[in-house]
This record gives sequence, structure tokens and C-alpha cells, in this order.
Amino acid sequence: MSQVDAKLRAWWSHKQGLDGRLAGKSAAEVLAETGWQRSVGGASPYLALFARAGLRRAEVDAALAAVEIHELPSARGCTYILPASDFALGLGAGQGFSAEPEMKVAMKLGVTGEEVAVLRKAVLSALEDGPLDPDALRAAVGSATRSLGPEGTKKGISSTLPLALGYLQETGEIRRIPVNGRIDQQRYKYALWGLKPQDDDQVYIDLARHFFAWSGPATEAEFRTFSSLGVKAAKAAMAPLGLEPVEGGLILPGDRAEYEAFEVPRSPAYSLIGSIDNLIQPRGDYAALLGPDDQHRAKGAKGHAIVDRGRVVGFWEYDTATETIVWMAFGKPDQALSDAVARTEAFIREDLGDARSFSLDSPKSREPKIAAIRQGTLA
Repeated sequence: MSQVDAKLRAWWSHKQGLDGRLAGKSAAEVLAETGWQRSVGGASPYLALFARAGLRRAEVDAALAAVEIHELPSARGCTYILPASDFALGLGAGQGFSAEPEMKVAMKLGVTGEEVAVLRKAVLSALEDGPLDPDALRAAVGSATRSLGPEGTKKGISSTLPLALGYLQETGEIRRIPVNGRIDQQRYKYALWGLKPQDDDQVYIDLARHFFAWSGPATEAEFRTFSSLGVKAAKAAMAPLGLEPVEGGLILPGDRAEYEAFEVPRSPAYSLIGSIDNLIQPRGDYAALLGPDDQHRAKGAKGHAIVDRGRVVGFWEYDTATETIVWMAFGKPDQALSDAVARTEAFIREDLGDARSFSLDSPKSREPKIAAIRQGTLA
């Protein structure tokens, strides 16, 4: 492992708050400083906030209920957990990425813009008396919505109601609220909101500034993946930032002096993070976070990781049958690593009950991976 690689990984980990520097911060403060956490109905946002600031589920759920944080369609139309300070930017960066493509598919099934506009008004009217779940909404709007039959189901759009809900969420007119107040489950009700998305030439400049603050040094290609911008648009968004080249990519000028003076901590700092944690997401996979001796062992690996100063040093999954974390380390585990596993295991058992990677992940589907980890492999 070269010193450059070790420094990069440790810096990324430091910027992500995985060195303990964010202890005591709120969920909104952690998200503002380390980045929007991707949400796909799994435990990664909870794991991220626990690893960075020791936040328990009750604290995160309270922040969600108070709308200090929220799940919104944001960059490239994907859902993230955002702090309130970024709600407008997140919605602005998500414009046109989800509702419009779905509408194009629906139009091939005979859906018209006019009928969806009527349905949107009906939804807003129905929500005036308070939040409703999809079944209650469907009953409230009556004939304003219709089934799209087997062909629609095949294309992932069973009725016109999701089209209207998608538009209204994207424009900030409504928001969806987890029925049980939890981030890691995907049953929602909908409520009126009225948040205005950021709508100016500054949206993608602000998005780029956020991305490089969270993830730099990073590359233009990594920003394009995050934002879904083309080459020309990405360059235009990045240009005003004055990004400077260093080992590993580009960095904000204000971060350069700190980066150059930064030294890799001598003591281990272990964290158990989710499969789509912000330490991993900007780089697409684990390759840049693995030491040279571990590349062959973890090639193509997916799942939850154990990291130490930014380097992936093992993998883990949660076994609901035994209520324990099943894990493997690339080297000989020390007491600090065992303690980190025990802390996270207690958090999952007491607060979450499971640690799904995404909504369709299940204890049954996880069995082969758990068996492989127990055998010391990732097959």
C-alpha cells in the first residue's frame, strides 16, 4: 500500500467523519457535512449516522418526524436522506429525472398529460384534510385515477396514481412520510408540503460544490455519475469552483492546505458501514478502498464493509436467526475491531432488528453470503 493511497483513504474517511470527529452532532449536521445518504429501503442511512455520530434510531426518527431531515428525490432522481438546509437544492437537482421518464412510458400506454394534471389536482384536494396512504388516496380521488392493466404492471406503472404522486413530490407540492416513521422500510403516506425547488443556474454549481466538499479529491467522472450530467454540463458546473488537482483527483481550494498537511492517524479507527455508504458511493465500488494485497480477495465484492482509516479491512452481514453480525477480516482482528463489531451488533439488535442493504434484501436471500463470510470467502 503506497503512502499516497493510504493518505487518500484516510482523508476520505476523515472528511466522512468516520474518525469520531462528529460525535455529538445531530443527524442534520452530519448529513450537511458528509453528504446526502442514499436511501433504498435499507439500513445504510441508520448505519451511517451511527458510525459517524453514534446516533441511535430514536434520535434519527425524531429528526425525520421534525422534518430536520427528509427522504427526497434528488440527484439524478434518486432518493436520498437530506438535511433541511439542502431540501430545495436536492429537489432542484432532481428535476426531470424521474417523473418525466415515467410519463413517457405511460403515454405509450395511452395516458395523457391532461388526465395526469386533473389527477394531480384531485390528489392535492384529497390531502387538504391530512396525510393519506395510497389506498386511501385512491379511494379519495375515485375515477380521476385508473388502472393501466397487465401491460402497465409489466412496465412498473400499475395505475396513473404513481405518476401524479411522482410529479407532486418532484415539484415539492407533497412529501411522503414513512407510515411507521422509519427510514429502512418503504410504506408511505403522503402530505401537502409546498416546498419550492431551487430553480436557477446555480443548482448544479451548488451540487458540484457539495460533492467535492463531501468526496474530494474526486474526479470529474465521479461527479458526472453522481449528478447524471453530461461532460459539457459537468464542466460548466465545476468551473466556478476553482478545483485544484492533487493525487486522486480534484479538490476544493479551501481544502487543499488541510489535505496537504493531513497525516494518516497511527491508531486504528474501525467502522462498520452499509453497502451504499458515502465513503463507497462516489467511487462506485470498493476498489479504491482496498489495499493491494486485498484486491484479489474482494474483487467484485458487494455488501456491508468494515473500514479502518478509509481502507476496507473486512465484510459483514447481520444474521437475524442468531441476532449477531457475521464478519470476516483480511488480517488478524484486534480488540478494537472486535469492540467495533460488538457496538454495531448491539445497535442493530436493539434499534433496527435487521440491516438490509435495500428493500428487497431479506434474511433468506442473505443466507449464501452469510455462509460464505463464515467460511472466510466472499463467493
